[in-house]
Amino acid sequence: MDLRDFYLLAALIACLRLDSAVAQELIYTIREELPENVPIGNIPKDLNISHINAATGTSASLVYRLVSKAGDAPLVKVSSTTGEIFTTSNRIDREKLCAGASYAEENECFFELEVVILPNDFFRLIKIKIIVKDTNDNAPMFPSPVINISIPENTLINSRFPIPSATDPDTGFNGVQHYELLNGQSVFGLDIVETPEGEKWPQLIVQQNLDREQKDTYVMKIKVEDGGTPQKSSTAILQVTVSDVNDNRPVFKESQVEVHIPENAPVGTSVIQLHATDADIGSNAEIRYIFGAQVAPATKRFFALNNTTGLITVQRSLDREETAIHKVTVLASDGSSTPARATVTINVTDVNDNPPNIDLRYIISPINGTVYLSEKDPVNTKIALITVSDKDTDVNGKVICFIEREVPFHLKAVYDNQYLLETSSLLDYEGTKEFSFKIVASDSGKPSLNQTALVRVKLEDENDNPPIFSQPVIELSVSENNRRGLYLTTISATDEDSGKNADIVYQLGPNASFFDLDRKTGVLTASRVFDREEQERFIFTVTARDNGTPPLQSQAAVIVTVLDENDNSPKFTHNHFQFFVSENLPKYSTVGVITVTDADAGENKAVTLSILNDNENFVLDPFSGVIKSNVSFDREQQSSYTFDVKAVDGGQPPRSSTAKVTINVMDVNDNSPVVIYPPSNTSFKLVPLSAIPGSVVAEVFAVDIDTGMNAELKYTIVSGNSKGLFRIDPVTGNITLEEKPNPSDVGLHRLVVNISDLGYPKSLHTLVLVFLYVNDTAGNASHIYDLIRRTMETPLDRNIGDSSQPYQNEDYLTIMIAIVAGAMVVIVVIFVTVLVRCRHASRFKAAQRSKQGAEWMSPNQENKQNKKKKRKKRKSPKSSLLNFVTIEESKPDDAVHEPINGTISLPAELEEQSIGRFDWGTAPPTTFKPNSPDLAKHYKSASPQSAFHLKPDTPVSVKKHHVIQELPLDNTFVGGCDTLSKRSSTSSDHFSASECSSQGGFKTKGPLHTRQRSLKRGLQLCGDRPAYHRG
Repeated sequence: MDLRDFYLLAALIACLRLDSAVAQELIYTIREELPENVPIGNIPKDLNISHINAATGTSASLVYRLVSKAGDAPLVKVSSTTGEIFTTSNRIDREKLCAGASYAEENECFFELEVVILPNDFFRLIKIKIIVKDTNDNAPMFPSPVINISIPENTLINSRFPIPSATDPDTGFNGVQHYELLNGQSVFGLDIVETPEGEKWPQLIVQQNLDREQKDTYVMKIKVEDGGTPQKSSTAILQVTVSDVNDNRPVFKESQVEVHIPENAPVGTSVIQLHATDADIGSNAEIRYIFGAQVAPATKRFFALNNTTGLITVQRSLDREETAIHKVTVLASDGSSTPARATVTINVTDVNDNPPNIDLRYIISPINGTVYLSEKDPVNTKIALITVSDKDTDVNGKVICFIEREVPFHLKAVYDNQYLLETSSLLDYEGTKEFSFKIVASDSGKPSLNQTALVRVKLEDENDNPPIFSQPVIELSVSENNRRGLYLTTISATDEDSGKNADIVYQLGPNASFFDLDRKTGVLTASRVFDREEQERFIFTVTARDNGTPPLQSQAAVIVTVLDENDNSPKFTHNHFQFFVSENLPKYSTVGVITVTDADAGENKAVTLSILNDNENFVLDPFSGVIKSNVSFDREQQSSYTFDVKAVDGGQPPRSSTAKVTINVMDVNDNSPVVIYPPSNTSFKLVPLSAIPGSVVAEVFAVDIDTGMNAELKYTIVSGNSKGLFRIDPVTGNITLEEKPNPSDVGLHRLVVNISDLGYPKSLHTLVLVFLYVNDTAGNASHIYDLIRRTMETPLDRNIGDSSQPYQNEDYLTIMIAIVAGAMVVIVVIFVTVLVRCRHASRFKAAQRSKQGAEWMSPNQENKQNKKKKRKKRKSPKSSLLNFVTIEESKPDDAVHEPINGTISLPAELEEQSIGRFDWGTAPPTTFKPNSPDLAKHYKSASPQSAFHLKPDTPVSVKKHHVIQELPLDNTFVGGCDTLSKRSSTSSDHFSASECSSQGGFKTKGPLHTRQRSLKRGLQLCGDRPAYHRG
């Protein structure tokens, strides 16, 4: 509705008031707090308004409109079509709607509203009055949740005190109806007084005597109820305070109080806060504090008392040492006639405000404040008695006394506060002549206070120090050949004493005849001429003595070293040095040491050696004197070397001397025995069946070009004598018959004879084959030679009689062919052998010089040998010599010499001989003479000394090349140290001479059998010296 409509409506209302038919009034009664859309009334129905126009008789649509102000929240609403009145969402609260109004009846609370009916033809203004009836929707409430009432403690019993009434916005029976006192504690009761207006006033009744000092407050609850349904109520706290009456005097909490305060407490420091209480309150409890009449005026000067607070403070500086305890009486009064009394004892505690006191009293009287002591005074000499004290007490008065620095004095406690000052160690005037130190007395307070006393002590000298040399050992040097009286040095000593105790005189000791010494100045001079070679060093003593009583002295050692001058020539220990070396010593080996001395020293004795005339055969170390060979020695070529040696020293000018040196070459067992007889390994001897035991049936003879034990030989049968038919003399080599042969012995016998020397450290040996044909006659020589040839297929460790094919049962045709072929072969072999040996005799000598220690081998037949090896690898029978000689091939180092390693396997029965047991594992290499048509043609040699190693039971490898044994005319096998011996030496000392035993340590010493005739006969085949080799 806008403003224009509002004015229009107001005008209409004003006009209609004049017409009772236009203005009508309706009254409705409702209860408060109704929900929304509750119908209140029906305007057309309640006013009986018709919707038919009386003038026209037609039905009209009426519109009902509530007249309200803009912004109002209507409590009811009117349906514009039906005219029904309903409640709205706005709460109708009777207490709020009629707040502040007083109604005698319940319907007195109402609100009014106006409703207009449109259109204008049916316009009416309806005034509606809605009476709101009360509901019990409010609980009665006290004015405050806590109600305080003050009642004097002297109130009489049954006295009444009003309590504020509760109010209830509701009316009638819904208002306040009943009061109740909760927890009255039998001290208070409640009475309700109803006024003529119907109000109910509660009153509190005192039922017992009150005493505020016992209990000053009572807390209860008061409850109020209305008469509504349901009934509502509320409570409030009722707090009754008992007011005071001055019926109590003040009381101190403690009547006797003791306090402590330090003596250095500043002015204004609180001593104690006295507190007296009064059971009364207010002015009745106002207390004043005053000093009692008994307090001394001096105490009042030190302390002040606050009359209101009861605080006692310091008003003057305290001194415990003056007054330690103060007693104060304090009165507390509330205005009554009887005040309270308290006694305060004030203890002034100690503060470390007083330093200790030192009382020093001397036992040894000082002179001008200084104590004089002798340095010989004993330990613990008493000097002074010290007493310490402190005015403070307890810890502050506990004093300790000490010396502030390290001095040879100490304090010895005798009582709690007394000390003796004593010497703590021996005094030394020379160390410290005067002592000045402080004795400190310190208390234990915090902070600590101390006091000091100065003590001065001076020492008096005693002759307690001997003179001391600046150096305990004085070392000097002087050249030899000096002049007499030569100044050497000045000897000096000091004495820490003073005065005459420090005057020193000097004196020479024994063994100083070469020197002079000034007693006062200590100047040392030479009294003689020195010769370093006679005496290089002089050691004597010098004594320094003071003039004290008694005098003290000390000594120093003087060492005078005479310096060398080059006045002596080098001197050899021998004018003629002779050294012995073994032949075959490797090149650049040490052969001897030249020793030379020089009586001089330093560079003057530094000797340099040199060889004067040697043709560079030897090298001499110029400093060590070691002589080393520049050649390989061969005693057989040259047995000694002689040259001169020169020694030059390093002096200026240099001096020199010479000596003679001879190098003697000693023999070494480097030559194996050479077989002279039998002349060849294919010859034989006839042994008739009629030969008697002990007769010589054959002869073996060999020579060794070494000397001494290296040339002594021993003969042994190592194989082929299984029946024991023969024996060989170990010295002469004669083979004799042991027993008479019988027909079963007829046939060819092959004896393997080992010839070994007795050399050391390794024995060398040679094997030779001796064939003996046992029969009355040897008519068919060709047949015998054929048998000998066929035995080459039998291993050396087997008897030829063990062959599977008997040699004596051949058919006649075979024998004849063998005889003819054998004869031809023998003739050709003899011819070729003689020719080759004669042609190569000169070559053999040259080869000996160029190849030191080398072995001669047969000419290289590599191509032929390779072919034979291939054939024999396919066809060789297992029963032949292949079973004990095996050659392992290796790649050659060059085209001329190729290495070969062979292994000979012998059965056990060959190792078990009567003399000893064969040690085939240590057998030395086997060597052949030069130009011999022997086993060498069956293999390639890489060394002049073949490497045959005899080992028992060595298995045969079918992949290795086998050697076919073809015995030469000369020696067949040449070995090292006796392979039958178990002994082996590893010594390589070429300066030592020893022997090698053969066959299990067997040693033979006897005459050397040389057999010159046989030797010459064998060597004349070439018309020259025998061609031999050194193993």
